[in-house]
Amino acid sequence: MKWSSLSERQILKAQAEGQLDDLKGAGKPLNARTGNDSDAAGFRIMAEAGVVPREFELRKEVEAMNAELKQLTEPEARKALIKKITGVQLRLDIEIEARRKYYRTS
Repeated sequence: MKWSSLSERQILKAQAEGQLDDLKGAGKPLNARTGNDSDAAGFRIMAEAGVVPREFELRKEVEAMNAELKQLTEPEARKALIKKITGVQLRLDIEIEARRKYYRTS
């Protein structure tokens, strides 16, 4: 017996018994996936291993610095922080581009 026919039979049985009648989102289209499936798979594997990609660390760092920037009022401090944000954002962009190139050539 093929797995596809077994699963199809189970679905038909559940429908006949009414087990699928009150499911959340019934009759609505599924949400379109955004992003690259290979990226999602890679990030999931790293998350399960407890590893955080450098890209995520840099993104969090930029977000934290942007939040800090909103609180600053002194022009010189703001200017210095903007310079730091620009540097971290540049590193983030380099990481993103490197990942994209890696997946294109793999």
